[in-house]
Amino acid sequence: MRALRFGLTLVRHGETRYNKEGLLQGQAIDAPLSEVGQQQAEAAGRYLKDVEFSNVFVSDLLRAQQTAETIMKLNSSCSSLHMSLDPLLKEISFGVAEGGRLQDVRDMAKAAGQTFPGFTPPGGETPEQVKERVKEFMVNTLQQLGAEHWHHSTEEETPPSGVEGRADDGVGGVLVHALVVSHGAYMCVLVRYFVEELLCSLPHGSDRTHVFSLSPNTGLSRFVLSLRKEGEEFQLSGVRCVFVHRSDHVRELVHQ
Repeated sequence: MRALRFGLTLVRHGETRYNKEGLLQGQAIDAPLSEVGQQQAEAAGRYLKDVEFSNVFVSDLLRAQQTAETIMKLNSSCSSLHMSLDPLLKEISFGVAEGGRLQDVRDMAKAAGQTFPGFTPPGGETPEQVKERVKEFMVNTLQQLGAEHWHHSTEEETPPSGVEGRADDGVGGVLVHALVVSHGAYMCVLVRYFVEELLCSLPHGSDRTHVFSLSPNTGLSRFVLSLRKEGEEFQLSGVRCVFVHRSDHVRELVHQ
């Protein structure tokens, strides 16, 4: 049976003033990147500059758009690509807590016997509601990538390339590779969905506490997925995590 293997590199947006001050943004506060956030985005762009992308999907909030624009500007393969803005990728709504201190929500969650992320402030989205957005985004993306790139499918899946600490780990020679720029709490839900429901395999020795933690600003996570065609529809047949929350480029920035 033919299969299409593709990469998905997930990037959290760069820092904003709200991130720096420990305040929740959610959906209602559409803050731009701070000066540090812009530097982080540029560092991510330099890190990914020679990595080949075929598609770009981005949250429609400003901080994600600015991060994606910077990465695309510095990437050798993105000059002819269109940035697809998708509200399904926007941050979780934190309801009445938006604009308030993150620590206050952590305290609310603790008082309710829950943890954050995972706790829903009044008027906010529940993890299940966010997961439905994740699932809808994935269904749409699988159908789009399958329709656009099925001609790259092969009879046998190529064994995935190993992890060597390179920017193209897992996607060397992979012709279909989507860049996805989103948000920290949303990405927590997406990664948990991949691991717990899609049974995504994790790198050897992975710590699940780290895997399910909040990604740092411009942290990178990469997955390799396989698609099979059934009739006119494309179905997911496998998911593998190459790495999660990689932040080498940000550490280098700090030491400059």
